Amino acid sequence: SHPARTRRCGSRPSSCPTPARGRRSYASRPAGCATPTCTTSRAASTTTSPFLLGHEAAGVVESVGDGVTDVEPGDFVILNWRAVCGKCRACLRGRPWYCFDTHNAQQKMTLTDGTELSPALGIGAFAEKTLVAAGQCTKVNPVVAPQVAGLLGCGVMAGIGAAINTGNVGRGDTVAVIGCGGVGDAAVAGSHLAGAAKIIAVDIDDRKLEKARTMGATHTVNSRTTDPVEAIRELTGGFGADVVIEAVGRPETYQQAFYARDLAGTVVLVGVPTPEMKLDLPLLDVFGRGGSLKSSWYGDCLPSRDFPMLIDLHLQGRLDLGAFVTETIQLDEVENAFKRMHHGDVLRSVVML
Repeated sequence: SHPARTRRCGSRPSSCPTPARGRRSYASRPAGCATPTCTTSRAASTTTSPFLLGHEAAGVVESVGDGVTDVEPGDFVILNWRAVCGKCRACLRGRPWYCFDTHNAQQKMTLTDGTELSPALGIGAFAEKTLVAAGQCTKVNPVVAPQVAGLLGCGVMAGIGAAINTGNVGRGDTVAVIGCGGVGDAAVAGSHLAGAAKIIAVDIDDRKLEKARTMGATHTVNSRTTDPVEAIRELTGGFGADVVIEAVGRPETYQQAFYARDLAGTVVLVGVPTPEMKLDLPLLDVFGRGGSLKSSWYGDCLPSRDFPMLIDLHLQGRLDLGAFVTETIQLDEVENAFKRMHHGDVLRSVVML
């Protein structure tokens, strides 16, 4: 486990300013959603206090600043933490998901005493209102339940995108997913959606492996008792998987992913490592095995393209976003919800506001 300094959660009255001219908007949110445990430990330990948690959310736009044309009051939107600039070399090359100059709102939300808040990833969704750049708002079909729509704001999109965007999983592929938390389960669901023939879920917790099966995993491996590389090779005729998605973010699990793939196969790293982690991998093996070693940041998604598509698939019954929601809670229950997450008792706790 990682040593981390954890801070307690609490609620305080806050103030949300009127949106300024330009790309500014704020959303009145009937629903928010849980933030991964890293927000209360790794991120909060290096972020200026007070830290406003929550970076996955959906809700209704209440007001917009002058000059905002892409959203208007009453629009139902999912918030994303990467508003693309449209001007950098990645955007101009038609690859805005690699934007080098993403932005958030420049105005600050504050406590009622004027103390500036540091919103999680520029969103700060654990509030009745939050202030964001207009480019962080993506309109989707308003008939979708807010508690499932908000999940696309980070973790679920990261996992699905790791499979369909970064890993290019296709019909008939064999896929292994190492780490079956919220992101890993989303990678399983994304692989299933893409038509993978065999999906192998790997974790050390049998409860999570059982959940992964409900997301589309065809086989499970408990890596606490079984060598996952050997198990994946055995399940793939001795070859290894076409695509291995590492959703843990540790050197040892990345090595497992590297050796569990087929020759010329693909490894996708979507788990987030810490700065001090190092990878010891023989360069000759990197050369000799070929293939692709990729990282996936936010599932290489383009919100304006991917959010509406995935919401439509959910409404068609082809992608069950509701399966990711373990419980819905009120804001004053957040502290206990984080404890349940740390213990692995929930996949996602959704804060309803």
